[in-house]
Amino acid sequence: MTNTRERQLWWRHLISFLIAPVTMTLVIPALIVASTGVRPLNLQSPATVGLVTVGALLIALGLGLLVWTVVLFDRLGKGTLGVGPVLGEPVKLVVRGPYRHVRNPMISGVLCILLGEAAITASGWLLLWFVVFFTLQVTVIRFWEEPHLEARYGTDYVEYRRNVPAWIPRISAWR
Repeated sequence: MTNTRERQLWWRHLISFLIAPVTMTLVIPALIVASTGVRPLNLQSPATVGLVTVGALLIALGLGLLVWTVVLFDRLGKGTLGVGPVLGEPVKLVVRGPYRHVRNPMISGVLCILLGEAAITASGWLLLWFVVFFTLQVTVIRFWEEPHLEARYGTDYVEYRRNVPAWIPRISAWR
């Protein structure tokens, strides 16, 4: 049964990953760059090298968080990052790893990638996309995802939400 379930989830992981993180961090930024004429930075200035370095570190952090959370959704949650039964949302509430410090580490990872892209290109347009994406996420999470998770996981989620902040990580892990 486990092998059958795993075979059924691989394509759901792929589709949900392509729909959400890949579209938000690669497709939309590429369209913004192409339509606004963003040019590569001249790396002869120490400030520019610093900006690119910070951007690269943010992207690496974001990718790490994204991969870690997707693996946790698969291994512990027994689902994908997709929403609903078709894409296989997690069966179990995941409160391990980075989820012990902040409720939205997957989105935080995407935000790090977007901010890193804006830094690497020094693009105000990509920075604006970061702000728009963050605003949309705060709204969707507050008014759709949190009520959905409360209905799905009940008191476990209510206790988790009460103890773990949405965006600014706790220093000590919640147990």
